[in-house]
Amino acid sequence: MSDIQQVNLSRDAFSQPKMTIATLRAGVIGVGHLGQHHARLYASLPDSMLVGVVDQDSGRASLIAQKHGVQVFQDVPDLLRQVDVVSIAVPTSAHYSVAKVCLEARKHVLVEKPIAVRPAEAQELVALAERNGCTLQVGHSERFNPIMQMMRPHIERPLVFECQRLGTYSERGTDVDVVLDLMIHDLDLVLSCDPGPVKAVRATGVSILSTTNDVAHAHIQFKSGCVAHVTASRVSQKAMRFMRAFQSDGYVSIDFQSRQGVIGRRSIAHGRKPMLVCDEYQAGDAEPLKLQLESFLWAIRTRSRPIVSGEDGADALELAHRVLSDITVAPSVMPERVVSQEM
Repeated sequence: MSDIQQVNLSRDAFSQPKMTIATLRAGVIGVGHLGQHHARLYASLPDSMLVGVVDQDSGRASLIAQKHGVQVFQDVPDLLRQVDVVSIAVPTSAHYSVAKVCLEARKHVLVEKPIAVRPAEAQELVALAERNGCTLQVGHSERFNPIMQMMRPHIERPLVFECQRLGTYSERGTDVDVVLDLMIHDLDLVLSCDPGPVKAVRATGVSILSTTNDVAHAHIQFKSGCVAHVTASRVSQKAMRFMRAFQSDGYVSIDFQSRQGVIGRRSIAHGRKPMLVCDEYQAGDAEPLKLQLESFLWAIRTRSRPIVSGEDGADALELAHRVLSDITVAPSVMPERVVSQEM
């Protein structure tokens, strides 16, 4: 096994020349666990200026605003009158309604994943953004994980994906199913590797601590012949985030937490049996959210398609709902399967 190769990704990774355009005025709607970091980064990035924040918890809003010396706005319309761009980090159930108001006001929007709760809502937001000339980006931040950016060029015509995303229990995010809370990260990652249209989905799920599925597994078949096995849990003792892509000539393995990767390639020495030669990689410590916001601001300035566009977010949500639909119908048909097997 070769020496570990290390790469640090920064703003230069996007090959973005400095542009002489006025600084974009930014606001954050929802400054809880994730939104506070959006505010921190907008306040620090050279291409943006944090103007203010909105949160239903006025005390929380005041705390974050004071930290950055900005204004607390009483409601979303007041904020929108003062900004060019917004990040939306409210509970998932409110993504659609808040994003719709922002896009109707012709503001550029970065909405945390998932883009909405229902596919029809996502499609409406995509159409509204296009109609009003707004940039719409979805916060699938794992795409900006330095190890994913390092490994992505080596994933070519994958045949099998294996994804595991396990987390410990927290009430944050339980307003939606684990498929929309966690699995959707990996559904987006798989789709970003261009496996083609989906042919069939089989899925199972279990509710343990919340009123929705806390554990889910999906078997996804693509028309290209590619297959993805995706597992998500929010009731595990230890957090894990792995993805493996198997190809005809080897595999790519990614650990999103440690930011380590392995590329295994088939090697055939003269007169010998085939063997795998593995190279290990270690990505740097660049903050994925910072890379994501830099990419968002760049897409606005250049009027280019975001790395994770509204369409991408809608596609991931559509696939997530195909998973949810199969989980929903599985219990009703399971007894028939059991009977037929016993007979």
